[in-house]
Amino acid sequence: MTSVSSLELNSELLSRRYSTQIHRRPTRTVMVGDIPIGSAHPVSVQSMINEDTLDIEASTAAIRRLHEIGCEIVRLTVPSLSHAKAVGEIKQKLERNYKPVPLVADVHHNGMKIALEVAKHVDKVRINPGLFVFETPDPNRTEFSEEEMQLIKEKIVSKFEPIVNTLKAQNKALRIGVNHGSLAERMLFAYGDTPLGMVESAMEFVRICDSLDFHNIVISMKASRPPVMLAAYRMMADRMDKEGFNYPLHLGVTEAGDGDYGRIKSTVGIGTLLSEGIGDTIRVSLTEAPEKEIPVAYSILQTVGLRKTMVEYISCPSCGRTLFNLEEVVAKVRDATSHLTGLDIAVMGCIVNGPGEMADADYGYVGKGKGVIALYRGRDEIRKVPEEDGVSALVDLIKQDGKWLEPEEAKL
Repeated sequence: MTSVSSLELNSELLSRRYSTQIHRRPTRTVMVGDIPIGSAHPVSVQSMINEDTLDIEASTAAIRRLHEIGCEIVRLTVPSLSHAKAVGEIKQKLERNYKPVPLVADVHHNGMKIALEVAKHVDKVRINPGLFVFETPDPNRTEFSEEEMQLIKEKIVSKFEPIVNTLKAQNKALRIGVNHGSLAERMLFAYGDTPLGMVESAMEFVRICDSLDFHNIVISMKASRPPVMLAAYRMMADRMDKEGFNYPLHLGVTEAGDGDYGRIKSTVGIGTLLSEGIGDTIRVSLTEAPEKEIPVAYSILQTVGLRKTMVEYISCPSCGRTLFNLEEVVAKVRDATSHLTGLDIAVMGCIVNGPGEMADADYGYVGKGKGVIALYRGRDEIRKVPEEDGVSALVDLIKQDGKWLEPEEAKL
């Protein structure tokens, strides 16, 4: 049996565990263009275009589409020097025909020259430690000598230092993006295919940056399976806190797939960590058009209470007491109000649970009797109306309170 004294000793831990508020891990602010990433700011949303960066027209259009629907930071792939130079044209075209958009360049194999060129045109460069210095896999190899390990580390520093110094001079950001599926061979030998190997891979690059007094760093620890991703991010946050590094974390379940399952995997991984206070920027990775990722990202952030960018709908699952077609009415209410922001609207099938279950909602639509709807403002019943007038009466109530915007106004 737990003693009172031990409960008292753990009171801070217990209060955090049972709190309805998220206590975010304290992290420094890293600017990506005009978007701040860090615990003092809202968790930002990112995505990545599918277009070949050499196709300047298509890439510019894709970036604009994402930005217009709420993607705050956009990444593009830069596999060659030609692609890096094309990014400069894309940036100019965006600024000329639209507006500046925070851009991130994805640089992989032996990317020093590419990174140095593209750093002129973007706000952040992402490198993958497992691919930065290419190590040819040898299936028959069982270990690395200390001399070989040292030579590889020296090679990493020689290739990485110019990039760090360039980003530092331009006050731009770096993402150290570790992927579970692309750990360096020597990390696999030393730590296995594990979250610890991912952490060690990231920390090697973090320490190089620290030695060069460069701190505009964001770190990601992505895996395609949420349990691996969760363990890696938790371990990385603990390791950084222990060693005095307060760098922000970029969350994502990489290669999550498509459809419901891809969304569920992303929500389990990203949402769990956000609920624990871990994470400062997110990307939902779906095998679908990038535009499909943004609503999922905002839904995750709204669900855990970190951002409110849409109406929160509360509705019961329906039962034998339900006095109207609940699914149909929820759809009508959503169609009428989904362009609004910052409101909680409840649609409840009967009076038995309705007022109690929707107590935190701003407005309620409740079945009062056969063919009769009761409208609520908070906990107070305002009026009863015929069912056929319920949705329009709800809209009128919101208008009376000065919380209504016409759809055209909401887009501005």
